[in-house]
Amino acid sequence: MPADRARVTATGRRVVALEAEETARLSDRIGDAFAEAVLLLAGARGRVIVSGVGKSGIIARKIAAPLTSTGTPAAWLHPVESLHGDLGIVGREDVAILLSKSGASEELTALLGALQRMAVPVVAITGNLDSPLARHATVALDASVREEACPHDLAPTTSTTVALALGDALAVALLELKGFRREDFALLHPGGSLGRKLLLRVADVMLPPEGLLPAGATMREAVITLAHQRGLATVVQDGRLAGVLTAGDLSRLAERGAGFLELPVAEVMTREPLAARPDELGAAAVGRMERRGIMAMPVVDGEGRVLGSVHLHDLMRAGAV
Repeated sequence: MPADRARVTATGRRVVALEAEETARLSDRIGDAFAEAVLLLAGARGRVIVSGVGKSGIIARKIAAPLTSTGTPAAWLHPVESLHGDLGIVGREDVAILLSKSGASEELTALLGALQRMAVPVVAITGNLDSPLARHATVALDASVREEACPHDLAPTTSTTVALALGDALAVALLELKGFRREDFALLHPGGSLGRKLLLRVADVMLPPEGLLPAGATMREAVITLAHQRGLATVVQDGRLAGVLTAGDLSRLAERGAGFLELPVAEVMTREPLAARPDELGAAAVGRMERRGIMAMPVVDGEGRVLGSVHLHDLMRAGAV
């Protein structure tokens, strides 16, 4: 049994090492053809149709997924079913990505012919640049490998990993070329926790501007405001943010002795305090508060007018992080 365990472990390590090596070799082949493929896909006015046979078909499905989720609408098309009616999903403004290790699959070659009759540009991802698929594609990307991880060099293993990495490279290059932002990702993923984080703004959870203190107010007035405003008193002058007082400020002042209640807030407040903008991402506001060790901050517009306040716990409960 110990010998079996050692043999199994060695096999696993060999497969991972081989696939990592072949994927690393792929980076040397990312050049002009890759750039041409990305520009071709970016210029498509329709969708990206992705297809492959067998294991390549499974990788094709995966490639279609990140394309769609990052701003490039894509659809997987079964090459056999395409020849029996499903070709109807292909439009003349589409671009196709066809995957095949050999580049000589009869099913994919038939689909290639149909796409060419429709004048649909084709990006080929293949392990054989001398194949019919590569020769007749608009642009061919080299996904060749020296050997499969399968000990018989038969089952697609290393080759599918390399094709998958090449598909991911296309998707990421496309999203960067198109200027696809985190906010765009959130709009396409509204049901997930990441979507909530990216869509939540300070304005969604901020409290209204109640209990604002004028700069000439005394600490006696500030005590009442602090009690009603969850430990944050916002001081304003001419409607604009002048400073803030916190429950911590009050505690430290009380330790200095009696008479502090008659002090003007302007002598105690923190001037030029940290403030949030209503359109700021909730996650960004949380990060700034955590770095400064504060629990709340005022919300202001572009001219410094106070619009309300936002509390760390409210942002956390709303799923900002």
